[in-house]
Amino acid sequence: MIGSGCQSAPAETPVRKAVIASAGTTPSADAPATPADPAKPANAATILARKQVPILCYHQIRDWRPTDSKVSRDYIIPVDVFKAQMKMLADSGYHTISPDQLYNYLTNGAPLPENPVMLTFDDTDLPQFTIAKPEMEKYGFKGVFFIMTVSLDRPHYMSREQVKALSDAGHYIGSHTWDHHNVKQYKGNDWVTQIEKPTKTLEAITGKPVKYFAYPFGLWSHEVIDPLKKRGFIAAFQLSTKRDEQEPLYTIRRIIVPAWQAGVLSTRIKTSFRGY
Repeated sequence: MIGSGCQSAPAETPVRKAVIASAGTTPSADAPATPADPAKPANAATILARKQVPILCYHQIRDWRPTDSKVSRDYIIPVDVFKAQMKMLADSGYHTISPDQLYNYLTNGAPLPENPVMLTFDDTDLPQFTIAKPEMEKYGFKGVFFIMTVSLDRPHYMSREQVKALSDAGHYIGSHTWDHHNVKQYKGNDWVTQIEKPTKTLEAITGKPVKYFAYPFGLWSHEVIDPLKKRGFIAAFQLSTKRDEQEPLYTIRRIIVPAWQAGVLSTRIKTSFRGY
């Protein structure tokens, strides 16, 4: 589908220069560094030893249909269930954090709010904007939206204007490739089509650097990490498998949240993540 080509890094636009210049050195405005020296970020062993922050991954938010298979329902949260989950998080004293806060915590030991949690959304599905955004904002929550750019402006998916509205409202925009192609299979020009062009698209929409990446299907390999680093990404998110001992920042764990009742989600958060 995609022709061969070089794997060179993208041109350094102003937003990309800002990412590369600050990666691993300057804490974000969201989470000032602790007295630990920010110029000497923690090594892999130290990062792995820190308490894991619960990170939840959502896909579709809509009521089930008779045609939905049992497997597909694992990725579909009925609207009332999603609302109940958000209320449980708020009632339980959880505070959402940004990727920058997580990064500064892992690399420099920056403090986090009590009961931190990260809410992430994959694939650009429209109800993430029309349902999830207002429901989260009811409780002062912010989300992290990993955008698949092939979907932009298509029926049932978010528009460019809606992605910008998310960003302008304080939510965070990350990359999820162009069309969800497995990163482990990239060759030649795939890095341009799947990573570089979508990154530039999202930065043009939001006017902000895109520093965080979510692997399609949660699949990754050691061979893909250096190319992501060269393209300005400072962390990447998989799903629930074990973090890599050499590259924990590029194998951050999440759990997919199916239609669990609020009490079940509360229990799963405590059992799936060591620490908080």
